[in-house]
Amino acid sequence: MIGTLVNAGMIVAGSCVGLVLKKGLRPQLEHAIHQATGLAVIMIGLNGALSNMLAADPATGAISSSGELMLVFSLILGGLVGESLEIEEHLNHLGDFVEKRLHLSGFAQSFVNGTLIYCVGAMAIVGAINDGLLGDPSTLITKGVLDGITSIVLAASMGPGVLFSAIPVVLYQGGLSLCAGLLEPVLQGELLRQICAAGFVLVGCIGVNFMSDKFHIKVANFLPGLLVPPLWAAIQGLLAWAGMPL
Repeated sequence: MIGTLVNAGMIVAGSCVGLVLKKGLRPQLEHAIHQATGLAVIMIGLNGALSNMLAADPATGAISSSGELMLVFSLILGGLVGESLEIEEHLNHLGDFVEKRLHLSGFAQSFVNGTLIYCVGAMAIVGAINDGLLGDPSTLITKGVLDGITSIVLAASMGPGVLFSAIPVVLYQGGLSLCAGLLEPVLQGELLRQICAAGFVLVGCIGVNFMSDKFHIKVANFLPGLLVPPLWAAIQGLLAWAGMPL
């Protein structure tokens, strides 16, 4: 849990710096930072998705890809479930409630975006498992430094909700650390890459939302898609156990 607490602390510290900087920004500069953040987040999502789908043969250097079909099914099924459950709407209602109670403008959107950016990715999963299983917080501390820098930019461009996104980070990564013994044998290899590929596509979608005031992707509604790869792996395992491998 030490790595998770350090990670959350860096997010809070970075957000505080960003909020101080935000007060001195002219609207034109704030808009420029918002656009630059969007471009950066799009590239982070693209890089993360491709790095989990592409592999180079060490002998020939030939590049191959995998997981495209799983990615399509993850996004489609996740989107159907998320739209049915209205996940983004519920998160926005929660954010709006806090926004009204604390009189914090722009809380809902910055909270949702910050939470998704910090919680999606291999570093969150692998780092939390290493922290819980091996007592090694180094991956999460490295992630904390990166998240702290990111939170400065996000808070300066979006507002105070970024600071509070440290709470879901603690719950998510802390939960993974506590369950590390059960999850470590499962969340690795191809399955981990499939989950992360879908997750980084959602990060890229957040960047698209940064760039446009008229076009909005309900990113949170696609979150159930991250459960599709492990559910499919579980189904394959049950069928293999029953003597009916696919």
